[in-house]
Amino acid sequence: MEAMHPAAPASTFLKGVSATVVVLLLGASVLLLATLPSGPARLLAALPPLIVLTAALFAVRGYAVRGNTLLVQRPLWVTRVDLGELQSAATAAGAGARSLRLLGNGGLFVFCGWFRNAELGRFRAFVTDWQRAVVIRASRQTVVISPADPAGFVRALQPRRSRPDKQRNPARRHVL
Repeated sequence: MEAMHPAAPASTFLKGVSATVVVLLLGASVLLLATLPSGPARLLAALPPLIVLTAALFAVRGYAVRGNTLLVQRPLWVTRVDLGELQSAATAAGAGARSLRLLGNGGLFVFCGWFRNAELGRFRAFVTDWQRAVVIRASRQTVVISPADPAGFVRALQPRRSRPDKQRNPARRHVL
């Protein structure tokens, strides 16, 4: 699979979290400008907008798989994730439910980083909509992504599947 699959549109929840955080950060910047005296201290007011701009650069635009590598398209670069040998890929709406964020971004334009939950264990996420999640299990790690067409992404991975015995609960999920 080489074709880039677009990321799912941001969920209502992600839009709400992002809008709230942006308003709070920009409000903090205005408050800092209004209350800090002139001079170098006012440079602190640039920090909140810088956080927003930096987070926007980590948004996810799409996904592809080349060899044993998941490619995550960002606005200005591609993040490469070494998967090792592909074991399974399945649609899993709500895969991030009851997850603990270990390290990463919990909703400013994207859910990305390292997470943990009872069902998946430790996993890496690059998600814009948890309801369109695809869980990729590979020899090196488990990754959760959210392509616009989750079933289509799983179908596109089918020729790569290396271990057909890993199929789980096909009645509930679209599985390789």
